[in-house]
Amino acid sequence: MSIATRREARRAERRRERAQADLPRSMRPSKAVKTITVVVLVVALVYFLFPIYWAIVASTKTPSQLTGSNGLWFAVPLNELPDAIAANYATLLGWTSDRFWRWVGNSLLYSCVSALVGTVVSVMAGYATAKFRFRGKGVTIGIIMAAMLMPATLLTIPQYAIFNALHLDNTMLAVIIPCCVSPFGFFLGRVYAQSSVPDELLEAARIDGAGEARIFFTMVLRLLAPAMVTIFLFMFVATWNNFLLPLMMLSSEDLYPVTLGLYGMVSLAVFNDRGALMMGALLGVLPVIILFLTLQRFWRAGLAAGAVKG
Repeated sequence: MSIATRREARRAERRRERAQADLPRSMRPSKAVKTITVVVLVVALVYFLFPIYWAIVASTKTPSQLTGSNGLWFAVPLNELPDAIAANYATLLGWTSDRFWRWVGNSLLYSCVSALVGTVVSVMAGYATAKFRFRGKGVTIGIIMAAMLMPATLLTIPQYAIFNALHLDNTMLAVIIPCCVSPFGFFLGRVYAQSSVPDELLEAARIDGAGEARIFFTMVLRLLAPAMVTIFLFMFVATWNNFLLPLMMLSSEDLYPVTLGLYGMVSLAVFNDRGALMMGALLGVLPVIILFLTLQRFWRAGLAAGAVKG
């Protein structure tokens, strides 16, 4: 068979696959609908990417260039960008007394530990309330769901009073422990356990003699893996963006997360270098971007798993 013949065969196969996957004519979207959809998606893309683009441009400028140059483009030629970036990076480290990367590391520690522990706790609690019957189950679920309506700021002062009494204020535990508890994570864990863990599978495992702990750690966790990634991402971002809790709990600059550290830099009366600030904000958000890009396929699978029954 010649190369041209093989190519034509592949094209014919692709055409047959497309024909099989096509919707009936009555269900196909019109050209106007397709055009509107594309336009809306492009506008949404620009809406979400433009602030990142502007921050990248601003992070290469000096204070005078921020106000005296085109805000949508770099103030120096492209061949001079490395020097401008290096100058702003040095300025950032100078304003933060070389603590910037320590703050980023603190944020990673707070977010990873809180999200890991909180994900396991949420999945265990959600699975227990979804698949077991016990006295007070309805009241317990109602209380946890009601906690979702309470703003986090309302709980910060009582939490500080508790940790201060335990002499745990100004420690990493004062940030990690409160962030490990998430009513929203419990809600997601319960929804996923109801839809993704069949009762027949659990009954079969119990008949075979498996204990509840073995069932959970060898079977349930595998079934809920996409859901756990979703919960982990939500809790990671929530902890990373948490500002008020570290502000109340921490007094040592060496323990600051990057959000609180940059705030302390901006709050200085003599601070005026917004370009260095934008560079700090960009570098500080890089771990979150990398995490989302790495886990996005599991995140999509987890969202779909929670949206489908059975």
